Amino acid sequence: MKSVEEFERVPLGFFPTPHEPLLRLSEALGITLTIKRDDYSGFGGGGNKVRKLEYLMAEACKTGVNVVITTGGHQSNHARMVAAAARKFGMRPVLVLRGNPPASWQGNLLLDKLFGAEVQFLDPDGYFSQIEGAMQAHADAALAQGETPMIIPLGGATPLGALGYVRAVEEIAAQLAPSQMPAPDFIVAPTGSGGTLAGLHVGTRRYWPNTKVIGVSVSAKADWFQPRIAGMAQDCADLLQWPQQWQPEDIWIEDGYVGQAYGVPSDGGIAAIYQLAQLEGVLLDPVYTGKAMHGLFSLVEQGRIPQGSRVTFVHCGGSPALYPFADRLLEA
Repeated sequence: MKSVEEFERVPLGFFPTPHEPLLRLSEALGITLTIKRDDYSGFGGGGNKVRKLEYLMAEACKTGVNVVITTGGHQSNHARMVAAAARKFGMRPVLVLRGNPPASWQGNLLLDKLFGAEVQFLDPDGYFSQIEGAMQAHADAALAQGETPMIIPLGGATPLGALGYVRAVEEIAAQLAPSQMPAPDFIVAPTGSGGTLAGLHVGTRRYWPNTKVIGVSVSAKADWFQPRIAGMAQDCADLLQWPQQWQPEDIWIEDGYVGQAYGVPSDGGIAAIYQLAQLEGVLLDPVYTGKAMHGLFSLVEQGRIPQGSRVTFVHCGGSPALYPFADRLLEA
């Protein structure tokens, strides 16, 4: 078996990120809730994608890439951080984003512009049928100019990128060790493309086999995520030569908290944003973490996360997305 440390990566983030208790919220919910602050990962505005990009950009640097192409929604944390990482290594970032051209460039879109990314928008209705061809067209154009392109898929969700969240489990375990705190009963994280959850599954299966991983979807239905994440976790474990296996039914996805659509704030997500801000001084966002925290609250209320449970919430970043939705947030 291999160690995660045997895989080449470039240091981008400020790790370890804090792992802190949410005492007031724990008391309100009747659980022991901690938060893994990957919003503090630092690079390019922070967020969970930094862990994946440490591996993906190492591969890009090794193979002489000078054009990096990826995709996401208007307020994609992933697209923003790919643009930042490309610039750090002297590469040209190209972002193909789902949505119509904006009336104003705010939040992550503003940061994309600051990083000098070339941005193409695809109509939301035709996005999924067009995205592969659109990214490949940018790659072909780069090749025609004598450049070396690399396409990073949605969310950086690859078996190699998932290694970042195997490392995150190791990191949390090291943070728990000095106080001899036990492993969490549950880890809850927002799920938009599946790479983070795949890495969490591999890490927990290896180190905390009794810990349950819950992905709260911010985009697709459970039956889309389950085979995708099971396959990615399997491929990630195979990279490590760890004897683990997953079936789609092993992947716990809650898909009732998306709201109207991906990237559209939900009432429950906004309520969770206010609750975290006013109880703990922690900022969530309306695209990812607010909806995931709403899911966590509901699971506790339903008893599916039992009273007294130890729960870790993975904060995947995203606070730049608060600002484009200021009017919607203030309406609440």
